[in-house]
Amino acid sequence: MPEEKQTRSINEDIKWIDVVTDWMDNKIGIPGTKIRFGLDFLIGLVPYVGDLASFAISGLLLMGMARHGASGMLIIKMIGNVLLDVIVGSIPILGDLFDLQYRANWRNLKLFEEFYEEGEHKGSGWWVVILVLVIFTALFFLLIYVIWSVLGSIWNFIIS
Repeated sequence: MPEEKQTRSINEDIKWIDVVTDWMDNKIGIPGTKIRFGLDFLIGLVPYVGDLASFAISGLLLMGMARHGASGMLIIKMIGNVLLDVIVGSIPILGDLFDLQYRANWRNLKLFEEFYEEGEHKGSGWWVVILVLVIFTALFFLLIYVIWSVLGSIWNFIIS
């Protein structure tokens, strides 16, 4: 669970990241409980479209953090948080319950604050980016091969 809201020392020109993150992951509370959630959970209730909208907002937050100096390794950690949120969040019902607890945007804001204020999470992440690109390229060609094979099998079935 996220800790109580504190006054943050993040520069005012990136205060919008804090505000959007709060709205996405922590703005609404259930009275009498410590359960808090945000728009990420609510829009995630709309199958596929909600998950896509949430993914887009998370991407905008990531871009904002990257533009304000987040290191390559930090961005990779943040992308991991968002991808986990998107992948598990896309599973009906289980994904919605996961969204209540995981809060990828809030986790990313915490990582960004540590980087911004304390100089943590430095280092190059290019090796991971290159690895991910190689994996996605291989998967793309594998997908093309599978589609080609399936279409060829269908064509052979139709002809014979």
